[in-house]
Amino acid sequence: MSDKNKVSRRQFLNYSLTGLGGFMAAGVLVPNLRFAVDPVFKKQSAAGGFVNVSLSVDDITDEPQRVDWEVEQVDGWYESDINRTAWVFKDDDGDIQAFSPVCKHLGCFVSWEGSDDHPDEFFCPCHNGRYYKDGTNVPHTPPLAPLDVFEQKVENGMLFLGEAKQREEA
Repeated sequence: MSDKNKVSRRQFLNYSLTGLGGFMAAGVLVPNLRFAVDPVFKKQSAAGGFVNVSLSVDDITDEPQRVDWEVEQVDGWYESDINRTAWVFKDDDGDIQAFSPVCKHLGCFVSWEGSDDHPDEFFCPCHNGRYYKDGTNVPHTPPLAPLDVFEQKVENGMLFLGEAKQREEA
């Protein structure tokens, strides 16, 4: 062999450490890259996030009624059923309204006609928060925003609810 093709100890060590460093960098970067790209490849549900709440449209009246249902939630490997609630009714135009029962002040549970002093209003007992029937907050009460509204659709005469979305301030 000629001296031209020989690798010195210093070059061998340099190549070895560079290769080892490359493998270590790949070992750190590949899981992080997968973590960053994973939401792009996540399968969307066919229903688009809407859940049948087992309420017929014919059973919905102009009086708000509490509707409870469960949603399956997956956190990593842990699967659980989450309870959801909404206040559902038909407004004066006959349109279906579905409001979140979570008070916008401190997150307490809002109930319909929960106070004898304020009939025909949603009432939060935590700090006397009040909302009109259309979900807008009563001025000069603790809540500073209207109740969230659930996305909704009707299929085969049944009500399907999606995620709660914030409304514009009234």
